[in-house]
Amino acid sequence: MSQGCTMFLAIDTVFAQCSVAIVSADLQVLSCQTQIGNKEQTRQVLPMVDAALQQTAVRLTDITALLFNRGPGAFSGIRINTAVVQALSVAQDIPCVGVSSLAALAQTAFDKHQLTHVYAALDARMQQVYFGEFKLGALGAQTLPPVMQQVLDTDETLLDYAMSTEQALPVIGDGATLLALAHTQPSLVDIRPDAACIAKLGIAQYLASGGVPAEQALPVYLRHHAWKTLQQQGKA
Repeated sequence: MSQGCTMFLAIDTVFAQCSVAIVSADLQVLSCQTQIGNKEQTRQVLPMVDAALQQTAVRLTDITALLFNRGPGAFSGIRINTAVVQALSVAQDIPCVGVSSLAALAQTAFDKHQLTHVYAALDARMQQVYFGEFKLGALGAQTLPPVMQQVLDTDETLLDYAMSTEQALPVIGDGATLLALAHTQPSLVDIRPDAACIAKLGIAQYLASGGVPAEQALPVYLRHHAWKTLQQQGKA
């Protein structure tokens, strides 16, 4: 690998898969491998990282930042890729960038269907969906193409099943069918972002505002106590 070439390592284990990518600062995807399913992620992720590094002749010490899906979404998947990134960050003193799973859904909708203003919705179980509004725009004074980002003055939140949306925007993700959409409101349910998508968003964030150390690379659950056992939640 030539010197001076800025590389990023991206990991996703949230979208019922194990996906690892190495992407350059100019968004060239040097490696992206995805294995579908969430039963073997703990076993798969580190060998997939090693394989990506070997395939691209990139050393971990060459990596500029570690990019990961910080959620919301499947709790076990969030914990796996957060823990792996934190461990790699500590071992090699590499900064981290957490990427929203909802933003990744929105970005995939733009990349594949040219949708520039959408709602993203993931089934959160317990009669709720994770929900956010995203629009195409530039992040800071950078030269990369615009990416999908959270609309100003909005928050990622939980919506109850069968709720309607304020606008008739397209709804992206498996939570779309659980909301009360308007008759003409489009939806894209079968969308699964990969680590290359996480990289695109993470690189834009890194160039705009930098990364954080491992102890600040935190997951986002939204439903903060659902990952605890019933006993920990104080329930019988």
